[in-house]
Amino acid sequence: MSEKHYVITIERQYGSGGRLTGRRLADELGIHFYDEEILKMTSETSAIGEQYFRLADEKAGNKLLYRIVTSLKPELTEPNRDGHKITSPENLFRFQSSVIRKLAASENCIIVGRCGNYVLQDQLDDVIRIFVYADTLTRVRRVMEVDKVDEAEALRRMKRIDKERTEYHRYFTGREWMDMENYDLPINASRIDYDQMIQLIKGYLKLRGYLD
Repeated sequence: MSEKHYVITIERQYGSGGRLTGRRLADELGIHFYDEEILKMTSETSAIGEQYFRLADEKAGNKLLYRIVTSLKPELTEPNRDGHKITSPENLFRFQSSVIRKLAASENCIIVGRCGNYVLQDQLDDVIRIFVYADTLTRVRRVMEVDKVDEAEALRRMKRIDKERTEYHRYFTGREWMDMENYDLPINASRIDYDQMIQLIKGYLKLRGYLD
């Protein structure tokens, strides 16, 4: 297998199967998979309670409308480590971004969500940005299977979580979450299963010269 350094970021519609595919792909490639693990690592790095990061996880801050109107977004600078703004959404995002950049610089890995495609924009030669989506019927079926809920609850969760992720991405990046210009490999998972998605991504990695 090639020694070329790479990091895969995965953004995903809820119920598309992107997260499960990422975890299985990481196992096949023998690399680390980072999702909620990032919250624990960020808490340990920042000495801020993990609950703060969980409350803010993939959710926009409380100035969403103001940010949309003024097109403001926080710089990807080092976080503040003291003062009353240490647990502000912007500062928590900076702590998290710092952890993501360090992981990406130190190892081959897969990072799910948390604006990884934006946070690593200065390392794009080494980054493969994936977006997984699917039609409503496919997503409802998968949410019902995985979450053990009925159709109405599956639809409700999909709408709520996709809305949260859209606002989170817009709040912290100034970009539209589902704008495919922000990704290298958009995958429509409506008519392929998890194993086929893995083969598709591995094929793309080979095309880009990351795998032999």
